[in-house]
Amino acid sequence: MKSFIELVEKKIKNNLQIDKIEIIDNTYKHLKHKSYNKDKLHLKIAIRSNFLKTLSKIEAHKKIMNILDEELKSKIHSLEIKIN
Repeated sequence: MKSFIELVEKKIKNNLQIDKIEIIDNTYKHLKHKSYNKDKLHLKIAIRSNFLKTLSKIEAHKKIMNILDEELKSKIHSLEIKIN
C-alpha cells in the first residue's frame, strides 16, 4: 500500500500549497472492527500549511476531501486530518 500512500501525498502536494505532509496508515488499529474491509485504509494525514491555516477548519478539510474524492470512494474507509 506504500505506493497508494505516495499517490495520496502527491495529489495533495500538487493541488495545495503545503510545507510538510505526513501520512500514517492506521488500518492495523481497526482490524477487529465490524466494518473492517481489507481493501480500504484508515489514514491519518498531518499537514503543515500556511495556506490551509488561512481557511476555516471545515473549508480546509473540504479542500482535502475534494482532492481525494476518488480515493475516498474506492480505497479510503477513514480519514483523519490534522492541519498545523
